[in-house]
Amino acid sequence: MLGRNADSNGTTLVLVAHGTRSRHGIDMISALAAEVRRHVHDVRVAFVDVIGPSPVDVLRDCGDDAVLVPAFLASGYHVYTDVPRDVEESGHETVAVTRALGPDPVLAGVVARRLRSAGWLPGDTVVMAVAGSSDRRARQDARKASAMLSEVIGQRVHLANVATGTPKVADVVAALRTQGHRRVFIASYLLAHGLFQQRLHDAGADGVADPIGPHEDVAALIVARYLSGCRELARRVRSA
Repeated sequence: MLGRNADSNGTTLVLVAHGTRSRHGIDMISALAAEVRRHVHDVRVAFVDVIGPSPVDVLRDCGDDAVLVPAFLASGYHVYTDVPRDVEESGHETVAVTRALGPDPVLAGVVARRLRSAGWLPGDTVVMAVAGSSDRRARQDARKASAMLSEVIGQRVHLANVATGTPKVADVVAALRTQGHRRVFIASYLLAHGLFQQRLHDAGADGVADPIGPHEDVAALIVARYLSGCRELARRVRSA
């Protein structure tokens, strides 16, 4: 359980998420940042793609040390390419970048809660919907995430992609229907509402869980990543 204040010498936490045109999605990211602010005073939000401010913009406005936490559920192009490039372009000299949020057992627990809230009962078939990626490392992360969810709910989880890659969510749901699965639920492995979440409701399932969204456990995970970044900055100072 986190204490009220997890600040480490006033270091700024930059929460980096994927942009969306969905007002609801942006509000969810803002609500998640607000939950993190219960423990870290200076929390700023940046987006890669679609909308701003970008990590470059936010880091250039940070005068002191900063820890950048990639709020991505798998590590693909944005984590391995966009974020490091933005950090370099910003010219900020004292910034640490943590590993991405997912996969992590904490997220699997939140996904399971969202799934139960959508009406899923043990024994109902589960399809975990991920955004999808052409990056091999991100696909591996997705498989790890589905295995974690399977362990939490105690049954098999079928993995499917919303956008990039196959199999697609609707195709997996249809195939399961053909195989005789009566009740099929989609577990959303997405951080916030947006176009991808909307697509899930057209996939033919009996129920669709909400995205992970703002949750105290997710906020605690972000704070844990932040504190690991603060320790990395402290190590750099000692080694210098």
